Amino acid sequence: MATQDPNEPQDCSDVLEALYLFIDDEIDVANSRLIRQHLEACAPCLEKYDLEQIVRTLVARSCTERAPVPLRERVLLSIREVQVQISVDERGPGSAF
Repeated sequence: MATQDPNEPQDCSDVLEALYLFIDDEIDVANSRLIRQHLEACAPCLEKYDLEQIVRTLVARSCTERAPVPLRERVLLSIREVQVQISVDERGPGSAF
């Protein structure tokens, strides 16, 4: 997104293209200001911005929740079973323990 005259209206496609950079605060100050102004004036773009913020919040919250204990135990058991099978396969047929 090229820096434009602050008085020039922003194109929705330009704003949406830079939306992730804006949300992650990885965009220069001039373009950030332009995007913010556009979002204040454009309901469809603001709606997409809000939706993206909600999705990011849900993903962040989901990544911090711990799995229930029974699920964690089943996963750990499966990992152990695979490790044992790999160990047996590596020894080859007929090898003693």
